Amino acid sequence: MIIDLLPPDTWAKTVHEFQNILSPHGPLGPDGVTHTYAPGDFSVHFFLQLAVIIVTCRVVGWLGQKFLGQPQVVGEMIAGVVLGPSLLGLFFPDIQGALFPKESRSVLYTGAQFGVGLYMFMVGTGFRGDHFKSKGLSAMVVSLAGIATPFALAILIAPWLLKVPGLFSDKITQPQATLFLGACIALTAFPMLARIIHERGLSNSSLGTLSLTAGAFDDAASWCVLAVVLATFGAGPGVAVMAIGGGLAFALFCIFIGRHLLAPLGKMVEERGEMTYTVMAITMICFFVAAFFMDAVGIHAIFGGFILGTAMPRGKFVQELKKKVEPFAVIVLLPMFFTYSGLNTRLDMVNTPMLLLIAAGILVASIAAKFLACYLAARLTGEDNRTALGIGTLMNSRGLMELIIVNIGLQKGIIGPTLFSMLVFMAIVTTVMASPLFEVVYGKKARETGELGEVPDNAAA
Repeated sequence: MIIDLLPPDTWAKTVHEFQNILSPHGPLGPDGVTHTYAPGDFSVHFFLQLAVIIVTCRVVGWLGQKFLGQPQVVGEMIAGVVLGPSLLGLFFPDIQGALFPKESRSVLYTGAQFGVGLYMFMVGTGFRGDHFKSKGLSAMVVSLAGIATPFALAILIAPWLLKVPGLFSDKITQPQATLFLGACIALTAFPMLARIIHERGLSNSSLGTLSLTAGAFDDAASWCVLAVVLATFGAGPGVAVMAIGGGLAFALFCIFIGRHLLAPLGKMVEERGEMTYTVMAITMICFFVAAFFMDAVGIHAIFGGFILGTAMPRGKFVQELKKKVEPFAVIVLLPMFFTYSGLNTRLDMVNTPMLLLIAAGILVASIAAKFLACYLAARLTGEDNRTALGIGTLMNSRGLMELIIVNIGLQKGIIGPTLFSMLVFMAIVTTVMASPLFEVVYGKKARETGELGEVPDNAAA
């Protein structure tokens, strides 16, 4: 037999090699003992990571949908934490360390930024400026309440948080910390908000229009504040000028010039009835250039993706783009972002009575600053109690947008891992509570009276 012709230790060596598949196989490192990672090691880890990430996200998302009535994206947010040091790393540290070694995370980070940047590009293509005009004064009042209250709260608690070691960077100033914290609390999960409103047939209702308009205003304000913080939290005024100037120049170019330059792409799709590979290639080139530019000037790639998305042609172009790009972005790329966030989430670091109190305080303060403020503002503008409660509930959800902003803060060194974990926890809790609380305060009664149709079976997908 062939096996008899092999050396006696072949089987043992084969088993040994199999056990060391995830070990580094590069040359020895500076210490002369441990091996470094070879290019092939990164690809081996990357493909295995993707498989584990997608399986975990789909399973946790299905469980959340089946038993908690949560959208798939909420389950994926939780799945990221499950794969991180807060759960998998806590109970199975060797497995978690072998699957997600620190050396491979730069590759995962790049994929995560590509995923969230592309997702925000798709969000931008669905952005509707008419929401800013349709509800007028009511939306402005709710929006201002949803912005002013969180920033007022941040003014009160930021000085206290700055005194706690490890929450903020040692280099950050009080105004910067206040602005960043205010932006985190003021943020609304606008894409998720739009999805919930659309799925429940609320697009033309007072609640739907007002919530969408106020949510768009709040998110725009939060991202503008974040851009200012990123621009000023750099190496001197030159960096700030380049960031703010470059960001404004890009936004103005897209709004006033880019829209006209990109219009022929929409006409080409309309004429052919489909998006050709050439149009798709041009679109993706524009996205990559936009992401590069905003990253290069010191803001962030997602701003480039979102702003470019708002300038893209509408109609058939967006329909074809979503058909070709969105499934891959949502199923493959975006879960990488959730996992990268989860790998940086260390809930085990919130391990003292003081830190637990701070985490609880941030959660309660965030809910009060958005839910109560928007509810009271809606009541003051003449909305009935049930509608105002529904608006407050929807505006309180942070979702993916919160994870994006806190990841930027951690990446840029504005906040530390402990505060990052607290804000991720706040994002998950406020997002998980949105759908069931909405049903309690508005949805159930609206369905009984016929104002609202049944939730579609795919609403949580």
